[in-house]
This record gives sequence, structure tokens and C-alpha cells, in this order.
Amino acid sequence: MVALMVLAVLGVGAVIGALARAGRREAAAEKVRLAEQAKVQAQRSVEAVWAMSPLEFEEYVAELCRRDGCTEVRRVGAANDLGADVVGRMPDGRKLVVQCKRYAKHRTVGSPDLQKFNGTARSEHGADVPLFVASCKFTKQARAFAARHNLVLVDVDLLGFWNSGTGLTALLDLDISRSGTNRRLAPDN
Repeated sequence: MVALMVLAVLGVGAVIGALARAGRREAAAEKVRLAEQAKVQAQRSVEAVWAMSPLEFEEYVAELCRRDGCTEVRRVGAANDLGADVVGRMPDGRKLVVQCKRYAKHRTVGSPDLQKFNGTARSEHGADVPLFVASCKFTKQARAFAARHNLVLVDVDLLGFWNSGTGLTALLDLDISRSGTNRRLAPDN
């Protein structure tokens, strides 16, 4: 009788252990599935970005800023805008100045574009947070320049995640000089 009870207890323990392991495997598989789903959603959103006009892209970025709690957000981009396409206030009150470049995916943004933006973002527009958003990649030299001058860069990859729910404040702390790749994406044929 005692032997049967020991076997029953050991059997129940084994069953519970097997169920716990299966639950952990299932949770890990779900985590992988959700991460894959987020990547696919980010890619779909970026595909839509490449179909936008430059004006639509500026409004899209302004709307992402609003979604993330920025206030006084307005699109100001036009000819002779001195590098400011969107301006507003971060949730903590700092002034945000955004330059938007909706380029084809196979293009890159180089250091000269960032140098121009850096020359006007703070001095002309009073930016506390100068943000450059592009629908493509930044060159290695551009990322190094941005790191030296405390410019925030959002490239095509980060843009997809921003659109998928990652908050703007989370993107501000990334070390752009070490992140991502500067390789151009292949154009669609």
C-alpha cells in the first residue's frame, strides 16, 4: 500500500513536472511568435511609408509624436523651413524639432544632411531634442556625426518599431552610432 502511494506521488510529481515544462515551452514559443508578428507588422507599416508623399510622411511622424504624449505638435515643413518639418513639446516639456526624409528604401541619408540639420535645429529652432526621421538607412559617417552632436536618429528599422507601439522616449536613449546597419536596402524590381 505504501509502495503504491509512493508511486502515485512520484507519478503525480512527474506529471506536474511534465506539465510545467510543457507550459514553459509553450510560453517561449508564444514569445517567439509575438516577436515575429511584431517584425512583420513593422515591415508592413514601413511598406506603407514608402507609398506616402513627403507631406504625408511629415504628418505621419507628427501623429506618432502626438500618440506618444507630445504636445503642441504641428507640421511646419515647407520650402525654406530651415530643417524643421515637425515641431512640438516632449511630454516632459522639452522642445522637439524633427526633420523628416521620406526617401526610397535603397537610398541612404548621409552626413551632409545631418550637418545641415544640426546647424539649424538648436540655433534657429531652439531644439532640446533634435530628431531626424528617415524612411531609409543612415550612413556610418552620418551615425557617427549624430552621436558626436547628440542628434536622435530614427531609421527605417526603428521607424517600423515606433509605428508598432515603441514609444518615442524609448528611442531617444539608443546609441545610434552603434546600432543597426548602414547598408542600403535593395530596391524593388
